[in-house]
Order: sequence, then structure tokens, then C-alpha cells
Amino acid sequence: MRPRLSRSRVPLLTTAAVLVVFYTVASCRYTGFFSRAVFVNLLRDNSFLGLAAIGLTFVILAGGIDLSVGAMIGFTSIVVARLIDRHVHPLVAISAALALGTGFGAGMGAVIRFAALPPFLVTLAGMFFARGLGLVVSLETITIKHGLYDAIGDFAMFPVTAILFLAVLIGAVYVARYTPFGRTVYAIGGNEQSALLMGLPVGRTKVRLYALSGFCSALAGVTYTFYTSSGNATAGTMLELDAIAAVVIGGTLLSGGVGSVFGTLIGVLILGVIQTIITFEGTLSSWWTRIVIGVLLLAFILLQRFLQGGAAKSQ
Repeated sequence: MRPRLSRSRVPLLTTAAVLVVFYTVASCRYTGFFSRAVFVNLLRDNSFLGLAAIGLTFVILAGGIDLSVGAMIGFTSIVVARLIDRHVHPLVAISAALALGTGFGAGMGAVIRFAALPPFLVTLAGMFFARGLGLVVSLETITIKHGLYDAIGDFAMFPVTAILFLAVLIGAVYVARYTPFGRTVYAIGGNEQSALLMGLPVGRTKVRLYALSGFCSALAGVTYTFYTSSGNATAGTMLELDAIAAVVIGGTLLSGGVGSVFGTLIGVLILGVIQTIITFEGTLSSWWTRIVIGVLLLAFILLQRFLQGGAAKSQ
């Protein structure tokens, strides 16, 4: 008897197939595309997007949304740059930024839990609030000049930003699959009422979810400072939409309960490969990136809708 393919795995397998097709075609068409340098740059250039998308994956798995991730990147990057500019040690500045991001996310989670407000509205308010705070800190880009950042820039064997991204990814995969917190997240996304009846800590988990998303976004902001050696309050503008697109293209259902952190990695890589292809082509406008991402996103949403409809009919 042949094993049947689970419907929940179809989006992930489809995403992986799209990545393989894009990468193979690009490697055949462009000289030098299939190389270690291009792949490393792919991870480095999309590291802060990937970190924000990892935190967002947990939120979406639980049936929520977080629109503040892009603004948090700008806020934490400018805070780190300002503190270092005021002669605060980078490690202290980074720790402060991570604490601020985590606390900010936990605060939004608490409002969602105790005030029973829609996550969309709460995080939308959080997006405006974080972006405004960043602009209050500085309207201009602040260049970071410190020996630690110089040493990180000289570490050419493998970019620190890519290392951070991969390290957090491995930890997130473990948390999602092998911890009570991860299992509770899937249960909430599958059916919140059932999770409550099972005695799972739904309310507490929601607060921790947004705290985790805030931490990942703050870490993405720190990574941005490593990537550019500067802080900018406008960094991450519209990045929340790219992060949502990466999560959905990676096979996570917007309704929650189905998806994986590993799928988000593939989604981020697809977005990066599209951008790299357009760079190699040379004659295409960068706006083609948005067009292709829009087509892919619509296709994956339709696929999810089809699979959900098929699952409902089979019950």
C-alpha cells in the first residue's frame, strides 16, 4: 500500500520545488550564480529579513499577526547606533536594544491577551509607535565607529549576520518541534478553544509569542547595524510585508496551525534568489522583484485555500 502524502506537507514541498527550479535555472543562465560567494551573500543580505520572519512564523502559526517587525528593526538599529555614539559599549547597547524589543513585543501581547483586541490593530499601533520613537531618537542615519564593528566587518570567512541567522534558525526549529511552548503554539493555531479545553496556557503563550517576535525583530535590527555599520530609524520600512510573504510562501497557513520554521527559511531564500536573479540580469527594474513575489504569494494563498477546501470536504 503506497503511503499518502499529507496535505499539510504539500505547501512546503511546493516551496522547496520552486526554490530548486529558480536556483537551477539561474545557475544555468548566469555564469557564477552557482557559487559559494553568491550563496553566502544570499544569506548575508537577507539575514535581518530572515530573523524577523522567524519570529513572525511563530505568531502566524498561532493564528496571529505582527505588523511591527519592520519598525522595530529601524527603532533598535537607531538606538544601538545612538548609544554607541554616546560612548556606550556595543555589547551594552545591543543588550539594551534586545531588552527593549522583547519588552515591546510582550507589551503588545499583553494588550492582545487582556484587552482581547485583534492582533492586527494592536501591532499596527505598535508599528506606528516604534517608527515614531525611532525618528524621535534621530532623523538622520548614525554611522557606527567602534573597534568591535571593525572586527566583525573583517571577519570574512563567513559573515556574522549569516551566522546569527542560521543559529537562531536552528534554535527556532528545535523550539517549534520539541518543546511544550512550540506544541502549544501549534495547538492554538489549530483550534484555540480546544487548546483551552486541553488546559494549555493559551493566554501566557500569546504574550510569550509576541515577546519572541519582538526579540527576533530587535535582533534583526542589531544585525542591520552589523550589515551597514550604521543605524537608521527608517530601516525595515515595508519589511513586515516581505516577512509575511516569506512565511506564507514557506508554507505556513495564515489561519495558523500548519507550517514550519524551516519553510520560512526556504521562503526567505526564494525572495533572495529572485532579487539576485534581477541583479544578474542587469536590464530589469528592481520592481520586478515585487511583481514576482506578488504572483508567488497569490499562487501559494490559492494553494492553501484549495488544500483547506479539500480537507474540509474529506471530513
